[in-house]
Amino acid sequence: MSAIAKITSKGQVTLPRVIRELLAAKVIEFNVRDGEVTIRPVRSAAGSLSAYSKKHVPLKGVREQVWKEVASAKGKNTAA
Repeated sequence: MSAIAKITSKGQVTLPRVIRELLAAKVIEFNVRDGEVTIRPVRSAAGSLSAYSKKHVPLKGVREQVWKEVASAKGKNTAA
């Protein structure tokens, strides 16, 4: 199966309904390898949010930590 979607000037894409239904998840992960992008459902995001559940953390702090983790993960993926 394949589907086509337009990327907006803000970098946003609306996933076609049939794709959303197949993924059956509210959170998805993008992987890029050899110039191809794959999307897979993330069944539980709870583990990634557990560090923030014990105390109040300002949104700015959460955003900074997430970007650090994304940058770290990106470095790992590009070495593969």
